[in-house]
This record gives sequence, C-alpha cells and structure tokens, in this order.
Amino acid sequence: MLTKRIIPCLDINAGRVVKGVNFLNLQDAGNPTELAEYYDSEGADELVFLDITASSEKRFIIIDVVKSVSEKLFIPLTVGGGLNKLSDIRSMLKAGADKVSINTSAVINPNLINEASDFFGSQCIVVAIDVKKINNKIYIEEPKSDISLDNKSKWEVFTHGGRKPTGIDAIKWAKKIAYLGAGELLVTSMDTDGKKEGYDLDLIKTITSNVNIPVIASGGAGELKHLSDVLQYSNADAVLAASIFHYKTYTINQVKDYLSTLNIPIRPN
Repeated sequence: MLTKRIIPCLDINAGRVVKGVNFLNLQDAGNPTELAEYYDSEGADELVFLDITASSEKRFIIIDVVKSVSEKLFIPLTVGGGLNKLSDIRSMLKAGADKVSINTSAVINPNLINEASDFFGSQCIVVAIDVKKINNKIYIEEPKSDISLDNKSKWEVFTHGGRKPTGIDAIKWAKKIAYLGAGELLVTSMDTDGKKEGYDLDLIKTITSNVNIPVIASGGAGELKHLSDVLQYSNADAVLAASIFHYKTYTINQVKDYLSTLNIPIRPN
C-alpha cells in the first residue's frame, strides 16, 4: 500500500512566507529558508513553495529564494508561480526544485503540460487547480469547449493566484490534465482555504474518482481529524497544510503519530 504524504506549503509574497483566508488578507508567517530547514528536520515528506503573486504580477519567480530554500532541504521540493514555458521550468529545476507546479500557464496553454511532461518527465510536473464552488445555479445552453462550465458543474477553476475566474469546470479540467500527461494534481479549495474548518471532501473525492494520477488535497486544515478525514474519505494521496504548521498548532510528528493510530499508512520520520 502506498504511504500518504504530509506536505507543508510555503506561500511566498515579496520573499516572505504568508498565509491568508480564502486567498485574501495575507499575514506574515516567517522566513522561507528558516521554515524550510525546520520542516526538513521535523520529518515532512515534501515541501511546496508557491510564489503566489508571480502570475498576477506577470513576473518570474524569486529564484534566489528558491536556491536558498533548496540548499537547506533533503526532501523533495515543488516550486510554482509564474512558470510559463519550458525554459522557466528548466531554470527552477536547475535552482534545486525536484518538481514544478504550473497553474495559470497550464490553463492559458494546456499544451505546456504535455510538452513539459515529455521533456522533463511527468514525475516532476504538478498541475495546481484553484477551485471555487458554484453557489448559484448556472444556465448554459451550449458549453464553449469540452472543459467549459455547464448546467451540471459544481466547481469553477480560478487562475492568477485565485483572482480570475475562467469559466472552466474543475472536474473536466482535472481529467484533461491527467490525459495530457501531468504526474500529479494539487487541488486547493478557495472556499475552505485558511478557514481551518476542514478540506472540501466532496471536491477532492470527485477529482480522485475521475483521474488516475496522485492528488494532493489542499485548503482548510485546522485539526488533526481534518487530515485523516480527507485521506480516508477522498482517497487523496497527500495532504498539504500551512497554518497549522507555520503557527505551531501541530508538528509533523504529531500529525504522523495521529494518522498512525488510525492505521493510515504514512512515511516514518
């Protein structure tokens, strides 16, 4: 049985780790290099580094911060934010990333997923999906494309750090991402992000049921039970969390000890 991964996330803005609620009201959470070193020593399975304003500000990722973080790590590092072409991905891998995460650029140019997976190997291409639930029923006579929202859609994809709606159905998009050759999905519910009230279980379960690649669940961890719920109910392959780790609500060890008591397979520290 494959073990489940525990992954802290460093959301970076202006070179600092930040955390907000529903992608808004960002608060400083620390130095990225210091936090990376701490999580490595704590027994995190991987680390995700997301430059959350790179796409909206139309700039390249802060590469010196990536280099500084990667030098402190002995665990896999995923880097995302503002990666628009193969040369950007190559630069991140050369800077020390083990995987890259693409989001906005993949929506704008889906062929980038296929090209990057073919060139670098699918194992290092993660596609992130930022999703909001559709609260009001929509009426669409004919979808614009095979991934467009329709009358049965429940979740919409957002880009540019959660700032821009796309008119894309999240489940259709997840299936297309898998078809194009991505190695992994990072799915964040913008509705639950930062609220510490639990993951969107229905969203994660629906996506895991529709794709055959690993899915990382993100957005909403506040209690230990939230992590076990999403791993057991949705069959997610990994859980990503930020606030509970940055503010020392729980340590990686506490999470792993708790999951072990529930017989959820996890990697030893």
